[in-house]
Amino acid sequence: MPQLYNIYSLKILILLSTIMSAASANAQPLIKIDGSSTVYPITKTVASKFEIAKRNAVKVTVDISGSGGGFKKFCRGELDIANASRPILKNEMADCKNASVQYIEIPVAFDALTVAVNPENNWSTAMTIAELKKMWEPAAQGKITRWNQINPAWPDEVFRLYGADADSGTFDYFTKAIVGKAKSSRSDFNESKDDNVLVEGVASNKNGLGFFGFAYYIENQNKVTAIAIDNGNGAILPSVETVEDGSYQPLSRPIFIYVNAKAAGKGEVKEFVEFYMKNALLTVKEVKFFPLPPRAYTTMLEHFNKKRVGTVFNGISAVGLTIDDLIRREGRLEYDNY
Repeated sequence: MPQLYNIYSLKILILLSTIMSAASANAQPLIKIDGSSTVYPITKTVASKFEIAKRNAVKVTVDISGSGGGFKKFCRGELDIANASRPILKNEMADCKNASVQYIEIPVAFDALTVAVNPENNWSTAMTIAELKKMWEPAAQGKITRWNQINPAWPDEVFRLYGADADSGTFDYFTKAIVGKAKSSRSDFNESKDDNVLVEGVASNKNGLGFFGFAYYIENQNKVTAIAIDNGNGAILPSVETVEDGSYQPLSRPIFIYVNAKAAGKGEVKEFVEFYMKNALLTVKEVKFFPLPPRAYTTMLEHFNKKRVGTVFNGISAVGLTIDDLIRREGRLEYDNY
């Protein structure tokens, strides 16, 4: 009897093993992406198109945790791809190196970081960098709270500020461009990692002012008004023309995906990145960002296929780059060590 029991047990184990092997063979491949809320609309749209093209044979998850949050997961080896609205920073490079995570840096578009106010605001439709700095710098906390403290011609009313949270690449870029140092800002403002929350905050408050990606502004032009930024050469509004000609400064910026070099060896990840580069031009326009020239996507695809790992930014979030500046950087023969 014990011998018979053992035979049955063995047959059951073999059957279970066969079932599990078949299930594993038929498991849907998964590509995991997380990071920037700014890059999210582009990558999410590409992911949806890719899933359709693959007839749902591959699943692509795209989540939002901010550029900083995305890099934390990416450098722990938890992601295949990180969305980032700024280049990888030195401390993140060190984290990736310590975990033996190599990465391929791929710029996918340009964004015009947009400062917006409520449509009822008819006084601060243009602002200088100095005025924005006076409003946002750490020294302003608890002291600079009214419009007329920024400009005597403006109302004696309390303004309300809305901005990205400290884990966001948008926050890093904005503070460096406006205040002069990344993450250097007053902390008494309404923060969120969800750009739609920021838009709604400005839209619901006559004295609201906030910053977020251009795509979120374009989608909500009936709710908020973009401010023209004066960087010393006259007040310039964000637009296709002013980003392409480099005049909307210093709030024009490149945005990226970072691909785990090991994951790039997986067929589904390789196919996805190739699909991304081949469809980026039209998709970037579709979701209201600013595409790179076609030759740039061809070059990035070549870099990816050659697994050119590292970054051309040396861990520093560059401010004031034009599209041409970016292309020249990415065309360098050698990347900085990761």
